Amino acid sequence: MSAAQDPVDAGEPTGLLVDALPAPVVPVIELDDVRKTYRSGELAVDALRGVSLVVEGGEYVAVMGPSGSGKSTLMHILGCLDVPTSGTYRLAGEAVDRMGEEELAHVRNRRIGFVFQQFNLLPSLSALDNVALPLVYADVERSRRTERARASLERVGLGNRLTHRPGELSGGQQQRVAVARALVTEPDLILADEPTGNLDSTSASDVMALIGEVHASGRTVVLITHDRDVAEAAERTVHLLDGQVSSTGVAGTPANRPGGEPRG
Repeated sequence: MSAAQDPVDAGEPTGLLVDALPAPVVPVIELDDVRKTYRSGELAVDALRGVSLVVEGGEYVAVMGPSGSGKSTLMHILGCLDVPTSGTYRLAGEAVDRMGEEELAHVRNRRIGFVFQQFNLLPSLSALDNVALPLVYADVERSRRTERARASLERVGLGNRLTHRPGELSGGQQQRVAVARALVTEPDLILADEPTGNLDSTSASDVMALIGEVHASGRTVVLITHDRDVAEAAERTVHLLDGQVSSTGVAGTPANRPGGEPRG
């Protein structure tokens, strides 16, 4: 075929490159050498000392560590409640460590779903209104946010508790409302901080099963916990010690436990 007859040589589009190159997959979380130092006068406390971590989309990761290991600081940074002293943090490809407060507030509201140990529900609002609250801040039209909040509560099995206030719900039900609130904005990341800490064993088991269902639906979940049994629900665990990652691996394996020792 001559150059004139060849569509490639003639500059005619073939579409082959577009079809052959899939869109790049961007991790939900990328931490690179993240450090956090708190200062009070001449006193400096290094809470995080060079943490690097990648969490891919759809992963379920548990972060463990003793008191003072840096878990809470890491949670605050992952949740855009605080910023690193140095290092980089990208959330779904965006450099959030460089964002201003207004941008961080937008990210917290729309791209991260929080589940806290204390539930953090407003006692004067119904379950429906508590779940709809992030959509109020996102300027979603009233009828639409009510529809989405109802669907989110039905998803967690509380479709018959829409008008109940937190004081009229059990601890497990309140945490289910919190999970529904976390899901209502369809976020990139679900960040659960000790979600079973205030629950009895039965309610804790129910909430962990629900978080497992959330993950199974395709959500990325990062769970902060000190409870080894809770952490074993995740696919992977990351252990922190003295502000650094001490080990990481498949949840529940002896090599992934501190010291590499099986439990007795």
